[in-house]
Amino acid sequence: MPDRELADAVEGVEGVHARIYDGRSDELPGDPAEVDVYVPPFLATPRSREIVAEMSSLQVILLQVAGVDTFLPVVPEGVVLCNARGVHDASTAEWVVGGIIAAQREFPGFRDAQREGRWDWHMTDALTDRTVMIVGYGSVGEAIERRLTPFETRIIRVARSARDGVHPVSALPEILPEADVVVLIVPSTAETTGLVDKAFLARMKNGALLVNAARGTVVDTAALLDEVTAGRLRAVLDVTDPEPLPAGHPLWTAPGVFITPHVGGSTPASRRRIVALVTDQVTRLVTGEPPINVIRGDY
Repeated sequence: MPDRELADAVEGVEGVHARIYDGRSDELPGDPAEVDVYVPPFLATPRSREIVAEMSSLQVILLQVAGVDTFLPVVPEGVVLCNARGVHDASTAEWVVGGIIAAQREFPGFRDAQREGRWDWHMTDALTDRTVMIVGYGSVGEAIERRLTPFETRIIRVARSARDGVHPVSALPEILPEADVVVLIVPSTAETTGLVDKAFLARMKNGALLVNAARGTVVDTAALLDEVTAGRLRAVLDVTDPEPLPAGHPLWTAPGVFITPHVGGSTPASRRRIVALVTDQVTRLVTGEPPINVIRGDY
């Protein structure tokens, strides 16, 4: 376990003994070969991945995040990998809606005016009556839609494959021009890397807002910079490529861009749900029940 809170929670399950390892130190709390279940730290480190190779008795890895791209390459054959699907839905959806409202109502600009003591009255855009496209319509996408519906928005749903009420990714070139706001919440896979390229952005309508709550690598940074610098598109980004975004990178000062440092799922609500999920997963394993959120394939 990566911390005392999680260790205490799982030690409440009969027959479980937890050791705390933060994923950074070379000093280990015991023999890695004795570990059956591994919960890496919320923010993965190189050492937190490397140590998996030393866990010869490992059966299950329980991630605290939904994305599995960081750990997937190091999972030994026969070891079950589980993500934290559902844990961050509410917090991430809240960030998405907050980011959209902040951009549409120009809160960052008004904050700048406040610091200058300048009364900058002018009309702003709104979320009401706008069309929002959710690209990557899974559990987080559903949570986003539930929160957007009271704002009287029209929702366009997009996922890898078509299903009732959901467009396939292949339909994006045709339907992108309909959206005032495009929300990215796709997993990080070979298919989604560079999905939002020059052609994708060119299909978005003038003045549209791109909201990235997925992974920075989903968006071609150079292509996005061209569009926002020209003033044709705007963006709200919780993730970037590169990440962390280095000081002096042109995205920091690009017009119409609002950046947060990958905090979409980093809230006390998510933490409470992580503790509950990990405890439930360990209980399942001890009682012989199969774990949930098992990863098969890329995600």
